[in-house]
Amino acid sequence: IPANVEVAICAPFIHIPLCLSKLRDDIAVGAQNCGANEKEGAYTGEICASQLKDIGCVWVCIGHSERREGFGMAGEDSELVAKKVKVALDAGLKVMFAIGEKKEERENGTTNDVCASQLAPAAKLLEEKDWENVAIAYEPVWAIGTGLTATPEMAQETHAYIRKWVSENVSEAVAKAVRIQYGGSMKGANAKDLLAQPDIDGGLIGGASLKADFFNVVNGVSQDE
Repeated sequence: IPANVEVAICAPFIHIPLCLSKLRDDIAVGAQNCGANEKEGAYTGEICASQLKDIGCVWVCIGHSERREGFGMAGEDSELVAKKVKVALDAGLKVMFAIGEKKEERENGTTNDVCASQLAPAAKLLEEKDWENVAIAYEPVWAIGTGLTATPEMAQETHAYIRKWVSENVSEAVAKAVRIQYGGSMKGANAKDLLAQPDIDGGLIGGASLKADFFNVVNGVSQDE
């Protein structure tokens, strides 16, 4: 792993102990979701952020498009996502905060509006210091698992808008410091060009993370940074 790269594996809950025991020390372990409950209690089936912290997790992914959309159940709205981000941060976890538009929203030109609407509830809840432990993950929903990928220029345009929005609605300091990851079918073949963009600071890797190609993504980061 290059010295200027941080790698984290966000695994299904049942595989977290295995990851913690088997992965190298320079690979952080995280979860793919957590509950909105602030502590343990009568929340049958939920795993709260403090429990993830206790077991050894460093990161948690919150707001993934599949959870926003729902799968056989109601999806999570942006207010709930923001609450979960705050709960996780208060528990001492770092958060990959996922946002992004659907195909029809991209086609009708409302990508920026969608991203802003998903960011706004979090901007209201989080204190400025909270953002030190947040990485924004922009994932165009139409590019997740489809093999379709935003061109580097398309991705950069949206990332630049997100950074500008954060500057205007949180602070300029946070906008300069926050990492904005790209999460739409990044793989070894396109990682270098995507990661070369000035406002793309990393990747939220899905399918490629299950293959050896994941290491081509990791090594796609410029060593000049």
